[in-house]
Amino acid sequence: MSRSGYRPVLSLAAATGGLVLLVSGCNYLSGGESASVDTSDIDCSPYEQWEGTGGTVSIYASIRDEEGERLEEAWSDFAACTDITIQYEGSGEFEAQLPIRLDGGNAPDLAFIPQPGLLERSVEDGHAVPVADGVRSNVESGWGQDWQGYATVDGELYGSPLGANMKSMVWYSPTFFADNGYEVPQTWDAMVELSEDIATDGTKPWCVGFESGDATGWPGTDWIENALLRTSGTDVYHDWISNDVAFDSPEVVEAFDLADGIVRNEDFVNGTFGGVDSIAVTSFQEAGLPLLDGGCAMYLMGSFYAAQFDEDVTIGEDGDVYGFVLPALEADGEVPIMGGGEFVVAYDDRPEVTAVHEYLSSVEFANQRASLGSWVSAHQDLDHSLLADPTDQFTAQTLADPDTVFHFDASDAMPSSIGTDVFWTAMVDWVTGSDTEDVLETVESAW
Repeated sequence: MSRSGYRPVLSLAAATGGLVLLVSGCNYLSGGESASVDTSDIDCSPYEQWEGTGGTVSIYASIRDEEGERLEEAWSDFAACTDITIQYEGSGEFEAQLPIRLDGGNAPDLAFIPQPGLLERSVEDGHAVPVADGVRSNVESGWGQDWQGYATVDGELYGSPLGANMKSMVWYSPTFFADNGYEVPQTWDAMVELSEDIATDGTKPWCVGFESGDATGWPGTDWIENALLRTSGTDVYHDWISNDVAFDSPEVVEAFDLADGIVRNEDFVNGTFGGVDSIAVTSFQEAGLPLLDGGCAMYLMGSFYAAQFDEDVTIGEDGDVYGFVLPALEADGEVPIMGGGEFVVAYDDRPEVTAVHEYLSSVEFANQRASLGSWVSAHQDLDHSLLADPTDQFTAQTLADPDTVFHFDASDAMPSSIGTDVFWTAMVDWVTGSDTEDVLETVESAW
């Protein structure tokens, strides 16, 4: 999440976005057969410090499908030039399976963790190792104190930031809006009025999907987090993360009530999928696709959702889909921007593991991955000219803006037993009809 003085009145969007197996079957990926890779056509000079390292490094993450393939392509030259075989596995059950693997003695060498709360848990359980000096140097020079803080436990740095995204955005179809005379709303009330107009015209204004395998419920937390930032501001938001503001406090009830006006409004949801009850079983990947054919008009989802659209879909202000920043409550008020990202965490300190971690924490990797599309980093030295998609550029510029203070997704920043367990489940209970106060008391009792 981030908060900035920036007042976004124009549209925005960005990019990043099922199971990637070990890479040995892919010719270019991860140096899977590093000993036989011909490096004569590769410029290995950027990797000289790790030349001849060799060995095998396993990486486990939640990033799959095309996104996973692009990650592997981004480090393929590094792997070939250093003779390091990188075995990558992406899983839709990452959040649930990583603790099981760690406790069972089957830890990966590196993991890409999108929840600071889960990162902290792996440290407290004695599995993660502090970053090597080279990684620390890269992180301290490449990211601000806010990003460093999310990977720091008891004063020790345990991870390096990887990708970044913004979750305070609403996807829509500029064509659909133009054809019907709709305008991007500048306040929350205007957005509700727009929703009423769209519903009156015969279209369900919102698509919503909470289903995400073992992580079902997380899209619902984004609604609440964005609402709380707008109703109560940054201080309450951060006190809520630490439970200094109770989960069943009036401030949190107010945020749920604000979201309720859209998410549990039968007149507003759920696109072509059904009523409110369909939200819990509609996957977040599929939920926004009806935007393309007028099945719904708006969809709250992170910048990474761009990866869900086929290549023939044009993303842009005058394109098939684009996005606008979820508006503030008041006109000309501060617009909170919330988001997330991943952190590279090591569970072994072998030289080859350190080498891969150092490279992943470098601006060279950030630039290489950015050049392949559908990805943004909050690295302060990221070359924005490599971002071909204007929406990627918008996101990167916003994250790098010195006036932007990045506030991480609250459910990801809470202890994992709360944020990525009870809170996710509570959102499913809430959207399927449970009383708000009962849901909040359940989460509060889990603290």
